[in-house]
Amino acid sequence: MKMKYDREADALYVYLSDKPYAYGRDLDNERRIDYAADGTPIGIELLSVSKGVNPDDLPEQSEVIDLLESQNIKIFA
Repeated sequence: MKMKYDREADALYVYLSDKPYAYGRDLDNERRIDYAADGTPIGIELLSVSKGVNPDDLPEQSEVIDLLESQNIKIFA
């Protein structure tokens, strides 16, 4: 699992797959899931990460939480 953080935008992108992007779905104003054509989640966009992240409904939730915690990003339970 890879990630890329944009400090200026306070945004984090978590890469889940190498499959090409087909469409995305917003969970709320700060979380978006990107999907491949077959419905496989391929990435997670998280905004305002310096304030913390809500992991509810994220794909591969436990792995994402571990990744975020390894970067000292607050998790809202």
